[in-house]
Amino acid sequence: MFLSTYEKQLDGKRRLLIPQEFRTADNGAEHGVFCFFSIESDCLEAGGDKLMAEYVSMIEELPFGDDLRTALEETFYAGQRPLAYDGGGRITLPEHLCQDAGLGEDVVIVGLGSRFQIWDRARWNARRDERRALARQAVRERGEAGRRAMLAGRRIGGEGA
Repeated sequence: MFLSTYEKQLDGKRRLLIPQEFRTADNGAEHGVFCFFSIESDCLEAGGDKLMAEYVSMIEELPFGDDLRTALEETFYAGQRPLAYDGGGRITLPEHLCQDAGLGEDVVIVGLGSRFQIWDRARWNARRDERRALARQAVRERGEAGRRAMLAGRRIGGEGA
């Protein structure tokens, strides 16, 4: 899994050191990663074989010729670049991807389980508090739903006794 958050810098050739913990056979990224402009956020998304399998599965669930499938194919397949590591564990990000994501010299690599994202550091810092608040809301709502289900189960079980 891709875990943790790392602050890094792009050098003048747009090379980025990928953390050694990310370069493993377990996540299918031991030789390199594929990278594309994220579908859900203004950043780059990257991963290995497991992420590739997730996207392929999602795309293949939709019927051939469906507009949503075509949009996913155009965004995921056509937009991605396979990137191999150099001898130092770095990838070189294509200029157009850096421009699309608004990446400056200072970046943040954010592990998200089966994938990771590459953010401009200032943009990531501005987003972080908002995302924590949303995560708190998700946990709170999940707890409330569980509590309602538990109470409903007690009422149903209690009525028949």
